[in-house]
Amino acid sequence: MKKIERLISIVMILLQREVVPASEFSRLFNVTRRTIQRDMEALNYANIPIYAEYGAEGGYALMEEYKFDKRLLHQQDFENILVALDGFEQLIQNQDIQATIQKIKGMTADISPKLDLSFYDWPGRNEMREDISLIRQAIENHWLIKFDYVDQRGNKTARVVEPYKIHISEMQWYLFGYSLERNDYRIFKLTRILNIQKDGFFIPRADPELKKQKKPNEPHLVRVQLMLDVSVRDQFIERYGKRAVTKEPSGCYLMTIELPENPFAYQFLAGFGNKVKILKPNDYIEKYVNFLNQSVELYRQ
Repeated sequence: MKKIERLISIVMILLQREVVPASEFSRLFNVTRRTIQRDMEALNYANIPIYAEYGAEGGYALMEEYKFDKRLLHQQDFENILVALDGFEQLIQNQDIQATIQKIKGMTADISPKLDLSFYDWPGRNEMREDISLIRQAIENHWLIKFDYVDQRGNKTARVVEPYKIHISEMQWYLFGYSLERNDYRIFKLTRILNIQKDGFFIPRADPELKKQKKPNEPHLVRVQLMLDVSVRDQFIERYGKRAVTKEPSGCYLMTIELPENPFAYQFLAGFGNKVKILKPNDYIEKYVNFLNQSVELYRQ
């Protein structure tokens, strides 16, 4: 952490806490007590009224007249912020977010959020974090990045891109940037990006198209009626809501949802095995069965 960031953090903590021991600051920022003492002197030179209290309960404090009204943020506000940051930090493991979490914990006493987020730590996600970290640096520092991109058909192309934004949707990560090869804005799925690296600098574009963020064409949706086994009912409720699922007198569960007519939807349904059956429409059933038959053919060869 840079010195200026540490000084700002110290002020943020003292704005919320009455007295903070030097040992706590030293442990929080992983620096010596002497460094903390020099930080306090620097803040005083900047006309921020910090003073030292001595004794067993002593430490550093900020003059009351300098503090803002603590009612601006309540304990629940801090808990909500911590929950959100902790969940996001699990996905990307960013040092800046870790530092922010520690700042907020230092600003409040006995904070214990009532909500907890937890994500599976898949090996592939660890690799993804490295790419995300590099892309975030590229966005902040206006680095051009180059990489190989593999499309849905397996075709590989070399790309040089001005990165502008990282987007996550349904646990899928995307990069929004300007492709120099296509002379247009493009969205790249991070799992299809290979060998990413820095490739010089660029001047950000003041282009209204950047705000529009072009999206891929939406797939055609079909209303599909499904019969569900009770063992997978919860998974569909989580995605589509309780009202979408109805229980029949026979004991089975029915639901009607809109699904795209493409392999991604077929893969989604196939993941439930014999616990889900498509009832209608017939042409959707025919295409789904054809998809399943193609999978079975892999084992008949």
